[in-house]
Amino acid sequence: MLQLPLQMGMRSVLCTTFALLFVVFSGCSKKEGTTPGNQNGSKGTNGNTTGTTNNNGNTGTGNTCNVQLADAESIEIFPADNPWNQDISSAAVDPNSSQIIANFSSSKLKADFGSGLWDNAPIGIPYTVVCGSQSKLTVTFRANSYDGNYGSESDPGPYPIPSNAPIEGNGQGDSHVLVVDKDNDMLYELYNASYTNGQWQASSGAIFNLKSDALRPDGWTSADAAGLPIFPGLVRYEEVLKGTIDHAIRFTLQSANVKPNSYISPARHGVNSSGGQYSLPFGAKLRLKASFDISGYSSNLQIILTAMKKYGIILADIGSNMYISGAPDERWNNDDLQKLGQIAASNFEVVKMN
Repeated sequence: MLQLPLQMGMRSVLCTTFALLFVVFSGCSKKEGTTPGNQNGSKGTNGNTTGTTNNNGNTGTGNTCNVQLADAESIEIFPADNPWNQDISSAAVDPNSSQIIANFSSSKLKADFGSGLWDNAPIGIPYTVVCGSQSKLTVTFRANSYDGNYGSESDPGPYPIPSNAPIEGNGQGDSHVLVVDKDNDMLYELYNASYTNGQWQASSGAIFNLKSDALRPDGWTSADAAGLPIFPGLVRYEEVLKGTIDHAIRFTLQSANVKPNSYISPARHGVNSSGGQYSLPFGAKLRLKASFDISGYSSNLQIILTAMKKYGIILADIGSNMYISGAPDERWNNDDLQKLGQIAASNFEVVKMN
């Protein structure tokens, strides 16, 4: 997550240094030009890479009930009229769509999730499902060497986060922690999180009522740079098993393609990016063109691509161009997911922005 509102945070210094040293044009937690597929080593112990909850090595009280990741697919994830769930297949194309897409038209779609390990961590953004009985804890908002303290734009909590909740990247990079309370239809998310001496800490945190269309306060970030929830935009293996993805999918673009300090609903926060006149604000949606033939792809990929035609992909953070977000799972076929890389951004169009 690239915060950078009007002031330059520590995260920006780290990202800039990383880019100069390794010539990688992506967010610190992304790796454009690398291929996390074909990782056939041991699976992660960071939890939630299969259908059950696990332990990521933290000590203390874990999940207080027996839950499955599939339980998250049986609850309402925002009302049907929520922007995440709106059918945009017939929405108008933005008049500047061609000029905007031209800036990254050759960039290929990339599944930033999969099975196995990449850099010794599960590939993707993991999540945890808990029951309503899960103990709630106070989260300490703080700065560290990775990023600043955004506690003033965070929900105070408390948060029902088990001590064994998986941390994205095993605590390296953006270190998101996502928790779905299946009984109360609530979502809890942390950014730049860590668990030390029995205490959860983070740079920011956000709580979402999944039964409500309520947005965060205007100008507030969340666990994501755009002030959006992360979990509703993830590609999750459990929903692919159901045969349909019924929501927009989270994606990222490089800073040069994101309009500075700009966002449209449902996003609530912008960053000090470097995009020009024909760039996208956070919250903007792209749609896979209706004319794009998906018949040659696997059934799993057709489910993902169909969602891109019906619900689109929503810009939520700075990162590598056209990287879509999903949850790690041992059942993903990385070789199959890599075939999304055959699809260039030129096959997408910008949905008209209000």
